[in-house]
Amino acid sequence: MVDMTTSHSQSHPLPPMEDNAPARSRQRRSDHSPLQEIGRQPILITAIALALVILGIGSIFIWRAYSGSTPEPERLTASRLQQARVAQASEQLIEKTKGIEATQQQSVDQLQVVQDQLLTMQRLLTAQQTETRKLTEQVGTLTSTLDNLRQSFASTTASDDKPSARETPRRSRSRATTNNRNRSKAAAVQRKRSR
Repeated sequence: MVDMTTSHSQSHPLPPMEDNAPARSRQRRSDHSPLQEIGRQPILITAIALALVILGIGSIFIWRAYSGSTPEPERLTASRLQQARVAQASEQLIEKTKGIEATQQQSVDQLQVVQDQLLTMQRLLTAQQTETRKLTEQVGTLTSTLDNLRQSFASTTASDDKPSARETPRRSRSRATTNNRNRSKAAAVQRKRSR
């Protein structure tokens, strides 16, 4: 069977199809792609690219000239604004510093007043302590003087009582003697306490 087909194809050649004709023309066209055509004319491509670049730069210059927005004046205004902000911030900083200095000065003044008051109170306290010592010494002196007076009074009364003491029994004499001793002991204790 294989032989039959081969023999059949060899004996009868196939006629060319008309549908293949457009495919071949397409193939020929695809063989000549636009890149190949561009590569054949590099001077023309370079000239077109150069014209586009010149046209773009020219349009930028024309746009800036008519709109009035050039970068240099914008930079100048931006730098001026920034300088104004820096100046304003430095002025605020100076004002705050002056305020802090004034507050510190007030604090120092108040502390000085408090320190003066403390020194005055300390002087008054020292004066009061000195006065208290003087008064204590005077009270001690008065107490000892009073005790001396009591003793002298007791001795004068005892000497006045001696004639009448002979008439009184011994028991009353011993009581008077113990009373005098108790008084003198009490006076001695008071002297020690006052010192």
